[in-house]
Amino acid sequence: MLVKDIMDKSYPSLYADELATKARAILRETGLRILPIIDDERRLLGVVTRSDLMKITSSVSPIRVQGVMSQPKFVATLEMPVEKAVRQMLKLDEWYSPVIKSSQERLYMGVLGLENYITAALNRGVEALFKPLSEIMSTNVVTCSPEDEIDNVWRLMMKKSFAGLPVVKKNRVVGIITQKDLLDSGAAFPGFEAKRGRFRSPPKVASVMRVPAITLKPNSLVRDAAKLIVERNIGRIPITDNKGELVGIVDREDIVKALLGAGG
Repeated sequence: MLVKDIMDKSYPSLYADELATKARAILRETGLRILPIIDDERRLLGVVTRSDLMKITSSVSPIRVQGVMSQPKFVATLEMPVEKAVRQMLKLDEWYSPVIKSSQERLYMGVLGLENYITAALNRGVEALFKPLSEIMSTNVVTCSPEDEIDNVWRLMMKKSFAGLPVVKKNRVVGIITQKDLLDSGAAFPGFEAKRGRFRSPPKVASVMRVPAITLKPNSLVRDAAKLIVERNIGRIPITDNKGELVGIVDREDIVKALLGAGG
């Protein structure tokens, strides 16, 4: 199976001279996590991520996407074996890779996301999907509280390269907060609206977290988590016991690693 067989060929892109505020609007409205940036000949120049956009201090800034874009850590090509591409993405902690026609011809063709690989595995019914989540979940979970200030949670996300955190009160999962929630709310520092006095006091996690959090049990199957991640476009699922207490977490990387281990 090659990258071209499962990649998203209709994934949107932006030109380098378009406004960063347009990129922000697209990411907010679509739930996408990156936007490839191209030139007039559709050659790949870079990408804009949620993190890139949240560093801008004004919602009316005339800055162009070329001023905030970053270089992708990895770029896949159409004829690359999918497993090779996905292993490299995991190594670099990347959930998405722009796809170009070839290394010589950097014509933008689409995006390969971990969810594309997960979807292909679901369609094929690979054996690893029938393992319990207890075998693949991470048990050392970083969390936050509903009373934590969003500025501090945002800094923690940036320091640890987390895209989302379970929100826990008395060890019970009460919600989840992600980069998308922060981008949508404008509450993060130095977020778009934060400098404009939208919030009279430092906003707390409780004001923007999503409730209820989607959770699963340790004996749920990898397939259950894979389906939720693809169908709901979520990045991670807290794992709770029968009391609703947090015992672990599973994200897209955990699932893909399990699939690769089974020859996914």
